[in-house]
Amino acid sequence: MAPLVDPATRKRVLRVIFISLLLDLISFTFILPLFPSLLEFYRNSEVPADVGAPSADTLLSSVLGYLNAYKASFARPIDSRYDIVLLGGALGSLFSLLQAIASPIIGHLSDKYGRRAALLASMAGNILSVLLWVVAVDFRTFLASRIVGGLSEGNVQLATAIATDISDADSRGSTMALIGACFSIAFTFGPALGAWLSSIATVAANPFATAAAVSLFLIVTETVYLYFSLPETLPSLRVNKSEDSGAASSAGEEKKVQPKPAPAPAPVQRTNSHFLLNLVHMTFLLFFSGMEFSLPFMTYDLFQYSSARNGRLLGYIGLVASVLQGCVTRRLPPLLSVRAGVAACLVAFALLARIDTVTGLYAAATCLAATSATVVPGLNALSSFEAREDERGGRLGVLRSWGQLGRGFGPLLFTSVYWWAGREAAYAMGALGIAGVGALVLFGLKTPPGSVGQRSAPKDAKGEKKEL
Repeated sequence: MAPLVDPATRKRVLRVIFISLLLDLISFTFILPLFPSLLEFYRNSEVPADVGAPSADTLLSSVLGYLNAYKASFARPIDSRYDIVLLGGALGSLFSLLQAIASPIIGHLSDKYGRRAALLASMAGNILSVLLWVVAVDFRTFLASRIVGGLSEGNVQLATAIATDISDADSRGSTMALIGACFSIAFTFGPALGAWLSSIATVAANPFATAAAVSLFLIVTETVYLYFSLPETLPSLRVNKSEDSGAASSAGEEKKVQPKPAPAPAPVQRTNSHFLLNLVHMTFLLFFSGMEFSLPFMTYDLFQYSSARNGRLLGYIGLVASVLQGCVTRRLPPLLSVRAGVAACLVAFALLARIDTVTGLYAAATCLAATSATVVPGLNALSSFEAREDERGGRLGVLRSWGQLGRGFGPLLFTSVYWWAGREAAYAMGALGIAGVGALVLFGLKTPPGSVGQRSAPKDAKGEKKEL
């Protein structure tokens, strides 16, 4: 097993991960509240509003034709105001399914060529994606932006792999919670900032160019920051670099020293199968993402919530989740974190099936915040305990891939039941599904050796505690 980095380097790398991931996720969340108005802009531009007018031969008109045929298959009539919502859901599913394809590839490349190289390559794809959004005056260009983004977005899984490379067993759970906190902070402030930027018109042909340009600025800033600040953390490459540097300095030679073969990775005692972890991740996100997607529809139907009030609800969820990750999740063993989050999710589904007051809605939202703060960070930590150093990136990539499959199909499944059978049936189905996930977590998953221990600061070579 490669030696852990020294505490000072670990602190520096964690700071780089936190800042870069925060920039990335804030940029990513800009577009979330803009989807309805953004897609409506393209529809008004490319699809004639007059029913009697000849249909425009555009990609968007073809896509809307397929979605309307799908909508017509429901037993309950669906108001036309949901056309844009269905289109946004289809684009969200496309993005997730592309992520499911790309994540294992990105992870395996990071195991072979290093985390830093893979992350910088991913950032190049992200820059291209946002640049396409800046110039997207038609739906075809915007769709290309989403496709490029789905195939290149690897920041989260690579940040997770980097954090695992530099963490020992005792600190791994808290490190994963730090990554989860980035999500909560970004989803608290990013959507509101994106909505405000969209009100600033700079380009008539693309009214969302201001938000896209600021997003591009954040992504470019993140890339430059990573290039100059992030060291390589893949243990095999780190060991080789250290040995080469020592050999060159001791011999006083100016010529390049040939890299030595990396030592064989230490075997890992498997406690949980990766298949079971992946299955739990996919099944959980299948139901959880469906519930997330349907929540704005439910609040509109029950309480006539506007976009602003839904934004405040989502901001509350993000704020509570970030507080929990900073104060609670980072101190929990990963398996306990997953079990607590799944239990909170089950309570949320039960509440959402029955509520008729705003108080009940916010009680369910608090449970959803607890779920967001615990389950996915805990599963990432568990998966990292079951992987060798030379396969960690690939294993985490496959875990993310399975999760993205759940995210891809969850909204479609859940909204179909919601419109076919009603709210109570949809959330009852979700509760039943989460109960099945809970059974897998409770009876199928076990605590890996080393994942339960002192939640204190890591120790240096002399055994002295160091501050993070």
